[in-house]
Amino acid sequence: MSTSSNNMHINEFGLDSAHWRNWAGNQSCVRAARGAPTNEDELCSLVRDATSKGMNVRVAGSGHSFTPVALTNGLHLTLGNIRGVQSIDYDRKRVTAAAGTTMNEFGRALKAAGLSMVNQGDIDSQSLAGALTTGTHGTGLTLGNLASSIVGMKLIQPDGSIIKVDESTPDLLNAGRVSMGTLGIVSEITLQVTDSFNLHERIWREDFESVMEKHDELAKKHRHFSFFWCPYEHSHKYYCLPDTSATSTTGRTTDVCEVKVMDITDRPAFESEFEKVAYSSDVYPIEYLPNFHELEYAVPMAHAKDALRAVRKTMLEDFPQAAYPIEYRFTAGDGAWLSPFFEQDSVTISVSGEPGTDYWSFLRAVDAILRMYGGRPHWGKLHFLTGEDVKAIYPRANDFLALRRKLDPEGIFLSEHLGLLFK
Repeated sequence: MSTSSNNMHINEFGLDSAHWRNWAGNQSCVRAARGAPTNEDELCSLVRDATSKGMNVRVAGSGHSFTPVALTNGLHLTLGNIRGVQSIDYDRKRVTAAAGTTMNEFGRALKAAGLSMVNQGDIDSQSLAGALTTGTHGTGLTLGNLASSIVGMKLIQPDGSIIKVDESTPDLLNAGRVSMGTLGIVSEITLQVTDSFNLHERIWREDFESVMEKHDELAKKHRHFSFFWCPYEHSHKYYCLPDTSATSTTGRTTDVCEVKVMDITDRPAFESEFEKVAYSSDVYPIEYLPNFHELEYAVPMAHAKDALRAVRKTMLEDFPQAAYPIEYRFTAGDGAWLSPFFEQDSVTISVSGEPGTDYWSFLRAVDAILRMYGGRPHWGKLHFLTGEDVKAIYPRANDFLALRRKLDPEGIFLSEHLGLLFK
């Protein structure tokens, strides 16, 4: 069994080209101006100049969002030259990094410092700011999303000034944690981390109904529990999942789950076909190819299994051509105003459409099911929310909108897509 420590290429920013597209190729824009600042002062100057010209400003990140969240026809920025860990507070276990630092780079720096992230997702190529402020998460019944570890940040304002956000400004902190760059350009993030730990990972194949019977037990027993439900024999190949047929006790190849559990361990590092022990950030990521367009919603824990069964049913009966796996993970509730997990423990259920096919009716059907169960979307993955929907499903949405308008009354940090949601 192998996993990648740098599993997806960082999208090419193309400083000399007006055209830009995301990693998956489903979002693109033509930029009037591009910028690649090398320090915070240059970043502030670029933002200030764009504001004086009435240009919108967005940051590309690593281009891993499936939504238009990074797009702009104004000034498009890359923070790829502003990266790296800037300071470590070993006593409080807090690490400050530049916003352009990738998750992979951050993990390597923590490993060298004898520290670990509290939790991590299964992709590590995104920029730190982009991943965290869109609500990216891993899995774990008692573990929040990645943004819940943010204890401080800097926000560049339209006039080029800097707001320092920390626990002394709780409203700004809870608004900024998941804000998609709409409150200002994030230049620096401070994260609460923990002592270094190794993870023991095990993967296996199990029949769907068997996993449903063990669902609660597995979630409580293991620090991390997740699975991919595969409707067909070839489904696991879409996500480059390993062939675990040898681990199945029934020999089934359809309607099965590719199960993964991970737990902290003191065991020394080793690796076999279906088992691995290694440093935390060397275990979390898996390898993906840009061959899917994903939708994901966080559903309240109380409705988790019912929502999953409903999506599985519509895939098997109404959309048999939908062959991509469902990914199913756990995340604890948090206090970020626009977090998909705001004040509710949740599971995330994701589905994907195949690029080049008309998958919209399928995604809309899944969207309707998951919203019926109280789902909220991952901001970096496909969804169908309107501005009115945002106000309806996020209890602190009006507070967020008021704060956004106060900080950026001209909407410099909005785009066509974000303006429909947050103007």
